[in-house]
Amino acid sequence: MLIEQSAQSNRWRQVAPGAKASFALGGLIAAYGAVSPGAAAVVAVLLALVTVFGAGVPLGRYCRVAAPALLFLLISTFSLAWQLDLGKSGVALSLQSAPAALEKIAVVISRSLGALAALLFLVLTTPLPDLIVLLRRLRVPETLLELMVLCYRMLFVLSEAVHDTHTAQAARLGYASPRLALRSLGGLAACLTLQVWQRAQDLHLAAQARNHHGPLRFLETEFPQGHRDLVFALAAAGGLILLARLLP
Repeated sequence: MLIEQSAQSNRWRQVAPGAKASFALGGLIAAYGAVSPGAAAVVAVLLALVTVFGAGVPLGRYCRVAAPALLFLLISTFSLAWQLDLGKSGVALSLQSAPAALEKIAVVISRSLGALAALLFLVLTTPLPDLIVLLRRLRVPETLLELMVLCYRMLFVLSEAVHDTHTAQAARLGYASPRLALRSLGGLAACLTLQVWQRAQDLHLAAQARNHHGPLRFLETEFPQGHRDLVFALAAAGGLILLARLLP
């Protein structure tokens, strides 16, 4: 929900999605084509600054969205920095550091941060309906797009159901004590499970009613300055790639 809130309310909401996707792709290429970890880190910082100060995404929201990916990257880095010794040092099993892998770890971290910043720029500035329209123009299979549309719709339906159920439980003092809170959470999970089952059945019946034929269509947003946006995005992406190749 934080991602969609940012995508709907940022300054670049009316910029063509093709332009933003081109700039994000340029950021990915720059991050993976950087000649050094420092250059890739600079690319990541520039992409984050463009997202926060250019598109106007709040810094706190940006950090909250990036936190799960950063935690996963931290755990992955720890697994690269240490290795298991299977008896070669006289001990049956031991955990040892791997100093020789530090350079590779720096490359992995910097490139991953650059790729993450590029993807966050795209998803935090472009609503999913616009991305689906762009993917349809790129000839992505309709089955995949329909799944994306259904998941997108169900996300808001279930979020509203959780909010309404939680509000009703809180109004009846369902969270007044730890015991009541645990009981209320169990009721919330059970109610949500039933609603998911029922709504999935309704979607299945709706698909059968249309014989599973034809793509799901919806109104597309017009972007009058799309060509101009694309030119600026390609120029900015080219600058990022050039900077990543020139920095030591």
